[in-house]
Amino acid sequence: MELGIKGKMALVTGGASGTGQATARLFVDEGAEVIIVDRDGDSVSRAQQGLGKAAHGLQADLCVADQVNGLAQTVRERFRMPDIVVCAAGVTGARGHPLELRDADWREAWENDFMSVVRTARVFLPSMAQRGWGRCVVVTSENAMQPYWEEAVYNVAKAALLNFSKGLSRVYAKDNVLVNAVSPAFIETPMTESMMESKAQDDNVSREEAIDTFLEHDRPHLELKRRGRPEEVAATIAFLCSERASFVVGANYRVDGGSVATIAI
Repeated sequence: MELGIKGKMALVTGGASGTGQATARLFVDEGAEVIIVDRDGDSVSRAQQGLGKAAHGLQADLCVADQVNGLAQTVRERFRMPDIVVCAAGVTGARGHPLELRDADWREAWENDFMSVVRTARVFLPSMAQRGWGRCVVVTSENAMQPYWEEAVYNVAKAALLNFSKGLSRVYAKDNVLVNAVSPAFIETPMTESMMESKAQDDNVSREEAIDTFLEHDRPHLELKRRGRPEEVAATIAFLCSERASFVVGANYRVDGGSVATIAI
């Protein structure tokens, strides 16, 4: 399917690994130019090299407002302002009883998962509106609709992010800047890999056994009984960034293998 994004400039946060990297690769395959943004400079360089000449890499900590402003200035001076922005950066944060988590735990998730997106949108979406075309996809999570008690800091940040993306979509739709969300569940990324390694260690079992146990007890509604692949999420993101999705705005596409049991959202 021709997505109609050839020649577009895309910026992907969290683009050095996981879903962000898979999305950047798909954009390049579709003929777009891509700017990968991530916190770790070495990871950015490796990801950029793996994607070829159509990819550029920039290091920035999106939790720091000055760095986000600097990122926008660098993009403007070295490349051009993006037509497409995908916000895929984030952390799972601390886990545990909601009332036993520290203030610092809540702030960490809020800054990484929520405010990073607000800051990114603030510096890049207005220029899209001025040009009269743009796409923004915010990567949230199944946790935004189906919270798990031990992941409270992540639940709250991702639910707020889903609400934010819906509100933002209403502001920018008139300028043909379409904002949507994608909510994955249990994807094969460094984030879930770390979770499974910790679980395997805690339970004194193999990594494969830890994954099977997690699926059975912690994600009982994930009907496909496996972790999703980053490419499966990237395909949905790319569609929402394309001309094929020109009548989709303010939506939330769940790429969750059936993990979310409700049909409410």
